[in-house]
Amino acid sequence: MTTARPAAGGPPTTRPADVGTGRLPVEYVLPLRWSDDDGCAELTEYLRWLSERVAVTVVDGSPPELFDRHAACWPALVRHLAPDPALRYRNGKVNGVLTGIRLARHERMVVADDDVRYDDDSLRTVCRLLADADLVRPQNYFDPLPWHACWDTGRTLLNRAVGDDYPGTFGLRRSTVLAMGGYDGDVLFENLELLRTVRGFGGVESCPPDLYVRRLPPTARRFWSQRVRQAYDDLAMPPRMLTFLAVLPAAVALGRLDRRLLPVAVAAVMALAESGRRRSGGRDVFPVRGSLLAPLWVLERAVCSWAALGLRFGRGGIPYAGRRIRTAAHSQRWLQNTRRPVH
Repeated sequence: MTTARPAAGGPPTTRPADVGTGRLPVEYVLPLRWSDDDGCAELTEYLRWLSERVAVTVVDGSPPELFDRHAACWPALVRHLAPDPALRYRNGKVNGVLTGIRLARHERMVVADDDVRYDDDSLRTVCRLLADADLVRPQNYFDPLPWHACWDTGRTLLNRAVGDDYPGTFGLRRSTVLAMGGYDGDVLFENLELLRTVRGFGGVESCPPDLYVRRLPPTARRFWSQRVRQAYDDLAMPPRMLTFLAVLPAAVALGRLDRRLLPVAVAAVMALAESGRRRSGGRDVFPVRGSLLAPLWVLERAVCSWAALGLRFGRGGIPYAGRRIRTAAHSQRWLQNTRRPVH
């Protein structure tokens, strides 16, 4: 399926960065904002590998001392930039993404969080799919897999069972993003906002469930710090939010009705997660213990959903990077009514 490409905001006229190098005609944009450099050595090795295959732009919103250190580490590997100061969205990641998109040297782009690790096959597949799509949505998996990443894999498997997961990376058409005027960065769930904005603009989405892209797990400390924030994202999907809000009352009701029903409910969640694990070759990257831990993730999300609801209506939003964000993401209907379609 293809879509007409808008003339406005087309590919840049500057000489592509990969001419004569044999690299893919792709711009890889990495928005970065670090408070320490614990992962710098590993990221540098990845950027070295990546720069041999695609043009790389790192948009670095780290503090000045870290920014200067990165500039010294990566001068021959990437184009290293600060976010455009004219962009002042509450979600700083969006400032970095839009800066990179505006300055990209290629029409086909990959935007990825700093913990995403592509390989040759996944890079080539995204590049190929962007010939007919405005947005490509891969599937992330954690590797290595400490206990907390295995716990969080339950979320991924359940998402795969009922639809598609939300990755930390997209393939994008630069002209489409520019023609639609970017996307709102005053939201928490910025990837969903971008996805819905492309849809509302009439763009074509490709979401192959077997396009697997590795992701490094967070530290256990960061994992715990993200629990309520990720539950807050569900406010952008009311049916999903209502489902998790109902879990605790439903568990209490089942326990009072017949306690034997609780193990049945737990087994049903495991079975649903396992169906997501078996989808499109998922058993090659997702361990079975992710399915076994899925009920624990559901319980966690059920508790954190009530905390997220309290922040939304009691505090006016969730704290994020020193600011408070109220909106998780705009609805698809709102975006469709406020965006001009591609066609």
